[in-house]
Amino acid sequence: MSVDLRVPPLEVLHQRRSEKWHGYDSDVIVSTIAEMDFPLAAPIAAALHAAVDRHDLGYAPERIPRLVDAFVDFAGRRLGWRVDAGQVRLIPDVMVGVLELSRLLAGPEGSIAFATPSYPPFLLEPPPSRLIVREVPLQDDGGLDLDALGGELDAGTRVFVLVNPHNPTGRVLPRTELEQLAELCAEHSAWVIADEIHAPLVLGGATYTPWLEVSDAARACGFALTSASKAFNLAALKTALLVTASDLTRSTADQLPPLTDHAGLLGVIAGEVAFNDCDDWLDAVLETLAGNRELLGRLLAAHLPDIRWTPPEATYMAWLDCRSLNLGDNPAEAFLERGRVALSAGPDYGEVGTGYARLNFGTSPELVAAMVERMATALVDQ
Repeated sequence: MSVDLRVPPLEVLHQRRSEKWHGYDSDVIVSTIAEMDFPLAAPIAAALHAAVDRHDLGYAPERIPRLVDAFVDFAGRRLGWRVDAGQVRLIPDVMVGVLELSRLLAGPEGSIAFATPSYPPFLLEPPPSRLIVREVPLQDDGGLDLDALGGELDAGTRVFVLVNPHNPTGRVLPRTELEQLAELCAEHSAWVIADEIHAPLVLGGATYTPWLEVSDAARACGFALTSASKAFNLAALKTALLVTASDLTRSTADQLPPLTDHAGLLGVIAGEVAFNDCDDWLDAVLETLAGNRELLGRLLAAHLPDIRWTPPEATYMAWLDCRSLNLGDNPAEAFLERGRVALSAGPDYGEVGTGYARLNFGTSPELVAAMVERMATALVDQ
């Protein structure tokens, strides 16, 4: 099946009303929010049009067997993950799952730990829910600092939010590191909430291991959260899945407040189609992202050699160390003001993000090239 991944011109992209494209002047190349610019997979678009045509815009049902079956097949086929359909439940999105599980597992005024740099909502949204955030900076090579995490667990933290593949670095955690994490958390009777939303976007050269496939210890203490939203560009449709793999975690998840009514029926419909019928589209996206990653590396070396980065093993984000450019704590401000490129601000990802910026290369090669060229002009006569 032919797959059309042609990205519209910049002026057409600016007609979109999502957060990524909202609020910027029409000449700005926007490379911030984790949304890809590619057209939707044709089967997904057709299913959504059909739902609108039959006026099918009600609440999502509590039981979603077709979506669950589609995900179970997809997980086994694409991710090497054997999922028990009886341990899958519908939630509105991964962030809601993280918050509600954290509130349940840590309790009021309890603390939860994240590896930083970290997805900004993980740092901003728990405190209003009476949760204390503990930042555990990644090691220089991007690996988890298990000694530092052990210190937090010794001090009473009982929840660790694992992001694998990691956002914003794009690192895929090796199985041995995950096994060590599982043993550490088992020793401390701590829980792991695994955000695996980017798992379908692992690029060539890396091997992804689902948390619930790591070990018996991981299954006993772990909850996995996932969605079609990142891999298939469906964030607006508010549908995600919570997966467990033990009697204890399933019975614990049963204590969550009702969440089904907050999920989107269109997301259920689109997710079924994505997991069942869109492998060709996803393969084409992965090929394009791999090409963009290689292109970005060449262009950075040629035009911005002082930026340091490690090419991501997954996702479509590049975590750029701009500290040698003398652009201050938030280099994204200079790139926007002087280069007309909007990047995500590194400090939003935690204290260790000072001097960094995140670039989204989930777009056309032409726009990737234009972004780097504009970023280079921002350094001229600074």
